[in-house]
Amino acid sequence: MAPNFSDLVEEARLSLQALVDYGDQLFNPTVRLGVTGLSRAGKTVFITALIHGLLRGGRFPVFEAFATGRIARARLAPQPDDAVPRFAYESHVRTLVEERQWPHSTVDISELRLVIDYQRPNGADRTLTLDIVDYPGEWLLDLPLLAKSYQEWSAESLKLSRQGPRLPLAAAWHAHLATLDPRGRADEQETLTAAGLFTDYLRACRDERFAMSLLPPGRFLMPGGLAGSPALTFAPLDVPADGSAPDGSLWAMMARRYEAYKDVVVRPFFRDHFARLDRQIVLVDALAAFNAGPEALHDLQAALAGILDCFRVGRRTFFASLLRPRIDRILFAATKADHLHHASHDRLEAILKRMVDRAVTQAAFAGAEVDVVALAAVRATREVRMRRGHEQLPSIVGTPLAGEVANGEAFDGSTEVATFPGDLPTQPDGLFSVPADSGSFKGLSHFKGLSHGSADQADYRFLRFRPPQLDNDGGDTPYLPHIRLDRALQFLIGDRLT
Repeated sequence: MAPNFSDLVEEARLSLQALVDYGDQLFNPTVRLGVTGLSRAGKTVFITALIHGLLRGGRFPVFEAFATGRIARARLAPQPDDAVPRFAYESHVRTLVEERQWPHSTVDISELRLVIDYQRPNGADRTLTLDIVDYPGEWLLDLPLLAKSYQEWSAESLKLSRQGPRLPLAAAWHAHLATLDPRGRADEQETLTAAGLFTDYLRACRDERFAMSLLPPGRFLMPGGLAGSPALTFAPLDVPADGSAPDGSLWAMMARRYEAYKDVVVRPFFRDHFARLDRQIVLVDALAAFNAGPEALHDLQAALAGILDCFRVGRRTFFASLLRPRIDRILFAATKADHLHHASHDRLEAILKRMVDRAVTQAAFAGAEVDVVALAAVRATREVRMRRGHEQLPSIVGTPLAGEVANGEAFDGSTEVATFPGDLPTQPDGLFSVPADSGSFKGLSHFKGLSHGSADQADYRFLRFRPPQLDNDGGDTPYLPHIRLDRALQFLIGDRLT
């Protein structure tokens, strides 16, 4: 699609903002770190643990500047952007440590500024400003809409809704869609009904039983202050991809509102936030996809490919910074590694790497550095060996969340249990050899899942655990245990502290 005048104006604005940001960097070195992920991937927990570890002295042996004592101190600074809510770090820490509950999921953008005083290897004292930008991954998946017409988006959405487990979830919406005449006169009530049923379908897809990831438009599930506005009141119609809408028709009204969604929601997010990022971490709850089945895993793979396509990757050179902002480091992180024994952590990494491999190769070719890690920003379990007959099984111990059920047993949130989480497959390719619409997942034939109870009564799903009970060692707030959070920090900002 050839760029129009408004696109050229937008590019000019982005380049001007990039020039201003680059000038600021000369006097106040700053890294704008984007933290995103799809629903329930652990964005809030990751940011809270990162900040807490830097402020309170976490255990980060792989984070070189911290481990060698070159970081003198880290401190919070006033919120840099007046129009963006502040990330509620203090309340999230209380929720984790005092209440032993996980903080609420991200539903809007927020930001926090952390100033790091450090010493370079040559002894010179320096300061790095870290602006952490937290935003829902669903917003990221909206960016491709900027290059699609309403007709193209409708065709893609309808095709997706007719595949695999999505089809029965879309039944009510499809039934209403069959009654609509796109070329007929625009009707507000028909539009409201269609938008509501379409939103119900998206919400059902996101349910943990199905764990679908490709769910644009993202704001339909997180409307905020735009709830009920025309910009969020549209739905796909069964129209030809190369057709044109008659004036005054239902099709024309839907297309106009789709374009309004891009103007009101998508373009401002891209211009004001996404296009200004220097580094990015994408958190992925792969275990939820394993729980939901093969279709969810394929859907997640497609979503991750779409996410990588959104990034303007490449090395941040002087010339490139003047012309166009670029993200030069991207980290994909498989979260909740503490739900597995450490023997499976590398396997979880390998599975995630396989999921983003093609897109990562394209990004690396453009000059960006991309890495994959399996982590737990806050470790909720510990490891033990559990005897079963003559076997010693590598197991984990933790407190399941209230309401979790395994093998018919419901947990109340106060009882610690030992579980055998099973082994992930050693060869990830087998996971992706089965078509997305297949009824079985042969690649998981060696994946045992959770084995709580006797071997013949195993429940093949992962339990969700409460945050750990922490011992206060005399400090104001106890240390938060983690898995590989320091490796993530080293990749994301380690080079900027040398």
